Amino acid sequence: MDSLKKEYLKNSADRSTEANKILENLHKIYEDLIAYKKRMNSVLVFSENGKIVRVKP
Repeated sequence: MDSLKKEYLKNSADRSTEANKILENLHKIYEDLIAYKKRMNSVLVFSENGKIVRVKP
């Protein structure tokens, strides 16, 4: 998670203001999703390198 944020901040100077706003909101949605999954004790499912990964909170 921290590495994603660092990568986001490093490249933010190259993007337009609108693109930065979109990415900031996507980051907030991602954090809210993780918090929701932890609160509901639900499995988080995502794709990584073409494989389906399931992570329990």
